Amino acid sequence: MQGLRSGIPLTLALCLSTVLSSSCLVRHRVVAKPGKPNENRPLLTATSEELLARIRQASDPIQAFTIKAELSPSVGQLYGGQVTDYATITGFLLFRRPDDIRVIGQDPVIHSTLFDMVSTGNSFRVSLPTKNQFVVGSNDAPATSKNKLENLRPAAFLNSLMILPPSSGDLTLMEDDTNETKAVYILQVIRRDGDRLQLLRNFYFDRYTLSINRQKTFDPNGNIKSDTHYSEWRTFNGIQFPTVIDIQRPEDGYELVLTVLEMKINAPDVTPEKFILNQPPGAVLKSLSPCCAGCTCNQ
Repeated sequence: MQGLRSGIPLTLALCLSTVLSSSCLVRHRVVAKPGKPNENRPLLTATSEELLARIRQASDPIQAFTIKAELSPSVGQLYGGQVTDYATITGFLLFRRPDDIRVIGQDPVIHSTLFDMVSTGNSFRVSLPTKNQFVVGSNDAPATSKNKLENLRPAAFLNSLMILPPSSGDLTLMEDDTNETKAVYILQVIRRDGDRLQLLRNFYFDRYTLSINRQKTFDPNGNIKSDTHYSEWRTFNGIQFPTVIDIQRPEDGYELVLTVLEMKINAPDVTPEKFILNQPPGAVLKSLSPCCAGCTCNQ
């Protein structure tokens, strides 16, 4: 009996050896190397602190800028729905620390002003000459217009154009999201609100260059507020800046592709007076406030 028991493991070992050595039961396959297909460059490595340093490098040196750009807007259901593309217009953008921004859109042929919008602090002012309207309000007022392009806010440009580092006290988590089709690092920014943790932003870094190629922001419920893609980085006044910026705002129902034509960084002529926008004579005033959707105060 004892011999029988001691022989069982040996028998199993012999059976397994026979099965595994049988060529008809073994299949070899090639696993693609990590990264993009047909990409021969080596993957770069970085720590979370090194990625944070890259964010600061992209943001801290910029105190002001002026941009001439092409603006290509689209409206509709950005995720799995119908989208309408509009004609490309000419845009002029001015920025000044800490949070002043002005965006002017012009007809590319006759150069008439289609809109002129300014945001300083938490308030914005928008002039719509073609509609003879002047809109004032808070940046956190709900976007309720049926015409999605009227939901454009200057703060949306600011939040996408400036890749700001996390605030002090925010938590960061790093993820390596690399497989056979992509190679990125993701840096998540999380804020503690009492006993609750809130995801604020995700930064995406190309592992071939460690440049920032995407930034996502989220609302308190974790829904995507903005999804911005960055490409074709160039050097202006010794500072790197992306020249193709694809801004998607799924909750607001629009997308805007901004292509930089000309840019000046830290030009001395970006003065506070450039961010004063007064109501044109005869324009109808419309006020927006951060009240609940569906109320009458935003009419």
